[in-house]
Amino acid sequence: MAIDFTLAPEHEEIRARVRTFIQETVLPRTRTFDDEETVASRHEYLVTILELREEAKKVGLWLPHMPKEWGGMGLGHVELAMVQAEAGKTRLGPWILNCMAPDEGNMHTLLHWGTKEQNENYLRRLCEGTAMSCFAMTEPEVAGSDPTLIQTRAEKDGEEWIINGHKWFISNARRAQFAILVARTEPDVPAGSRGANTAFLVDLPATGWNDVREIETMHGSTGHSEIVIEDLRVHESQILGGRGNGHRLGQYRLGPARLAHCMRWIAQAETALDMMVDRSLNRYSHGSLLAEKQGVQWLIADSAMELYQCKLMVLHAAYKIDRGEDFRTEVSMAKHFVANSLNRIIDRSMQVHGALGYSTDTPLANMLQHARWARFADGADEIHQMRIAERTIAAYKDHGSTRSATGNLPV
Repeated sequence: MAIDFTLAPEHEEIRARVRTFIQETVLPRTRTFDDEETVASRHEYLVTILELREEAKKVGLWLPHMPKEWGGMGLGHVELAMVQAEAGKTRLGPWILNCMAPDEGNMHTLLHWGTKEQNENYLRRLCEGTAMSCFAMTEPEVAGSDPTLIQTRAEKDGEEWIINGHKWFISNARRAQFAILVARTEPDVPAGSRGANTAFLVDLPATGWNDVREIETMHGSTGHSEIVIEDLRVHESQILGGRGNGHRLGQYRLGPARLAHCMRWIAQAETALDMMVDRSLNRYSHGSLLAEKQGVQWLIADSAMELYQCKLMVLHAAYKIDRGEDFRTEVSMAKHFVANSLNRIIDRSMQVHGALGYSTDTPLANMLQHARWARFADGADEIHQMRIAERTIAAYKDHGSTRSATGNLPV
């Protein structure tokens, strides 16, 4: 029987070390850093993170997702799930282990698409923790879920490209030392086609790259930039992955990156469920503890069932990635389901906490503010549903069965 949901002893040991490091080292030192924008001392915030990153290196918990030859732990996606699910118990955990978005996805992208020279310059710095990056694709004028509609243009001028365009919600841009910028380079390719875009590596700051503002969101202005690009010049050696491959590169990047988000969201959902149960066991009302009331038990049960489904979906999708199988449908399903479950579980926990949950005395209000973006980041719910439906219909047409579109599992 090949199905086995246990971890190898060495991986169980890693999970235990991550959990201990997060709970005993990271959380006590970052408990007051719930919001980077309102922390009393910006200097203290940065120094603490840098010190904790050095400690992560010393205890061998640095770069869990990267190969050992790049200074990482060499874990596959299944093993990475266990790390992210522990690190994600705090917002800063993935940053301290250097496996946070968007750098994690950019590292995978560079490793797969970058030339030796590009990787020595850009990937090396990301892995060492001496640089940060951003991925500049989304634009305000066109649907972010359809990158074939990108309007940013790059025109060839000798050995350089001149780029003009408008980007927004570019996460991490204000901190980044370089960007992976996607622009249309092939004017003769019909609009909506997948061979029109090219990815460029852009060193920052750069003349023509104008960071207009940090977009204020429902959880504050925490790193999503609007960028206006005016006559930005980039040498042709800065093309990443080959001319016309921008769409393929973006899709390669987003698949595993979506699943990594799910791994971190599972940590947040589990935290919310733990808080829900703890509250129910300690709050007395109308003659009994909340835990003894059927209405509250239903909230707990629904959340436990959903979290179980989330974990199974993520593990199976990660398994397929590690095996080199087509994982697109499974990742789409996981991304949609986990994002929605995260919102529902946090909301139920807030309900059980009552007014306390609505206040900022617990982390739930902040968690819910951050969770809402999950339903459209890296593909809106409806886009994933559309793709899932398309692949399910195609599976039936091709095989007379939908089995291959529902995980192709042996049941």
